[in-house]
Amino acid sequence: MPRSESRAFALLHPSIQRWIWKQGWTNLRDIQEQAVRSILDCNRDVIISASTAGGKTETAFLPAISDVLRSEPEGISILGIIPLKALINDQYQRLEGITRDAELPVFAWHGDISASKKSKALSTPSSILLITPESLEALFVRRHPEIRKVFRSLRRVVVDELHAFIGTERGMQLQSLMHRVDLVAGKKIPRIGLSATLGDMSKATEFLRHNNSLPCDVIESKMGGRELMVQVRGYTCSPDDQDASDESVWQAISGHLFKTLRGSNNLAFANSRQNVELLSDKLRRTSDLARVPNEFFPHHGSLSKEIREEAEDRLRKQSLPTSVICTNTLELGIDIGSVKSVAQIGSPPSVASLCQRIGRSGRQEGDPAVLRTYIREAEWGSELSLAEKLRLRTVQAVAMIQLLVKGWNEPPIPNRLHLSTFIQQLLSSIAQHGGLNPAVAWENLCGKGPFSHIDVEMFKHLLKVLAAKEVLTQADDGTLLLGRKGERIVEHYSFYAAFVSPEEISIVTDGKTLGTLTASFPIVPNSFLIFAGKRWLIKSFDENRKLVQVSPAEGGELPKFDGGGGAMIHDKVREEMKVCLESESFIPFLDGQASELLSQARAAYLDMDLANRKILSSGSKSIFAIWKGDRVCFTIFLMLQKENLAVDLYGPVFTVNKITPESLSERIQKILSQKIPAPIDLVRGLENKGTEKFDYLLDEKLLNAGASVGCLDIEGAVRELKRICG
Repeated sequence: MPRSESRAFALLHPSIQRWIWKQGWTNLRDIQEQAVRSILDCNRDVIISASTAGGKTETAFLPAISDVLRSEPEGISILGIIPLKALINDQYQRLEGITRDAELPVFAWHGDISASKKSKALSTPSSILLITPESLEALFVRRHPEIRKVFRSLRRVVVDELHAFIGTERGMQLQSLMHRVDLVAGKKIPRIGLSATLGDMSKATEFLRHNNSLPCDVIESKMGGRELMVQVRGYTCSPDDQDASDESVWQAISGHLFKTLRGSNNLAFANSRQNVELLSDKLRRTSDLARVPNEFFPHHGSLSKEIREEAEDRLRKQSLPTSVICTNTLELGIDIGSVKSVAQIGSPPSVASLCQRIGRSGRQEGDPAVLRTYIREAEWGSELSLAEKLRLRTVQAVAMIQLLVKGWNEPPIPNRLHLSTFIQQLLSSIAQHGGLNPAVAWENLCGKGPFSHIDVEMFKHLLKVLAAKEVLTQADDGTLLLGRKGERIVEHYSFYAAFVSPEEISIVTDGKTLGTLTASFPIVPNSFLIFAGKRWLIKSFDENRKLVQVSPAEGGELPKFDGGGGAMIHDKVREEMKVCLESESFIPFLDGQASELLSQARAAYLDMDLANRKILSSGSKSIFAIWKGDRVCFTIFLMLQKENLAVDLYGPVFTVNKITPESLSERIQKILSQKIPAPIDLVRGLENKGTEKFDYLLDEKLLNAGASVGCLDIEGAVRELKRICG
């Protein structure tokens, strides 16, 4: 590569220049050319955004390694934080090739690596360490005497798959760990984030360094991304004979999966454990009837570890064709390698989740990412409700795919407290230091750390709660120590992960289990639930058994809107759904049935003049739609219920019983004229508010505080109620 063609090339270390020559490169990629100066400037952070196989790894590491070769640090020189063991192994192979001639050692650190190699990694000068957040957490807890020496001359922290962390509990853990690395190193270590396209890159910069205390350069590739192949397939079932019709739909879906997935490795996300078992059974039976080996295996949190690991091993080794039907347990965090395609049963939980799931497919250079989505709707008829006529599942799937193509992902919910992950980080910090002064703990984690929304008073209250539960104790001089239960929590192997798969809740009536669902919001006592095509009254909730007791409720058979695995739908998704309904544009990735479903939805939206009419009349009921996310809709739901209105909520569609549109408008105006209730008041009395890993350690006050921020949007709700009455 003639140096005159690349200004950046001349800045790289001669060893790296020789490696580039050996690869036969005639030029650096656009992002590689841009990134060299920014990364060699040791006083700034850098985010590199490009598609899979877009050269992000080389873009980050070629200049970072050049810097290491010139500075020769004593301990670990580059810390690579990577979400998956499979990606660690892949990066290890790539980096070892780059550094071999320069004699710069690279170490992978995960469960398959021997203790002797791990010890060598910590004692070898100028080494590169590739590790998951969970293993880094364990490093702080188990090897705390060595930590300061290990990181004292650290030059860079590189975070791979940055988009996978933003807005999650695991991401909050990562932010805290990076801050703790800075604390033990005694300086701000420059950070490099590698990411797929994120849309709003400001969210990425805010995430990479929570306090923006270093400038951050964002470098985005201008080259095209990998090919994405998408199809949405539609299916209908009769509301009059739902059990039999639903059976035929599931048979049709499983038949298509059998035909398209056999012979290769694939993932099929079924959104619930019940659907996982149903599809796995049908596919196994189909294999038996066809007299071929079964290639389809279930994977969800209720299965034994042995059964889950058998499916994971088949995918990882790729020695036998394997398709795994799963919940979100295989979305991220488990090493399974690359798969040929991804199937999504029902609308996906979120655009970010969809991005992660598609990211499992097409990881090899030149391979397309393949997604097939299967949507079930009721057959068309005059008896259908507004929610059914709007084909919300189909429209939501279309909206999410369109937002994905545009490069948009859900931003984090603002001001979330992340109390579960805070507890983990507090216990880990105490274990790391063998005890911690309370003021220092607050300053490290909250005052200057990423948990800035936890003030001193809340911190003090949390300490009292944890002390009462024997999780923490205090020495005579006030030092925080692990209590009896705290020691057991920290010593357990599961402590290092901040995230858990959402628990499913059983729905039971008169001793009969109707099925399960994943609840992303607290459960509202004496409210209504739409399940299995019928309307039920919630009578009680058993927190320990995760069981809801219901009884049949009046109001006829109404649809259950499954938003896709219990995730909260963002405002942007609902706004995109509204745009889709008001548009006449052709959607190329829909099959014939899905295209017909969308046409029906658009016709219904137009016939009911939903773009202009605020509240509709339907017999003795009033109906309106709020094209905003679940936080706004759930807040409005609680506000209406607080006024003793009998309200049902299906996605964005509200049904208020036994009231005319005129009367409902008057009641809403009354709500707006009064003092708007505080978020904390709206969530009091709700059940199932603790859904994160360590929420079981919180008291009611802290659960209410967390739920009021995470689940509600008062300003958005008031704005929408004013629009309804305008």
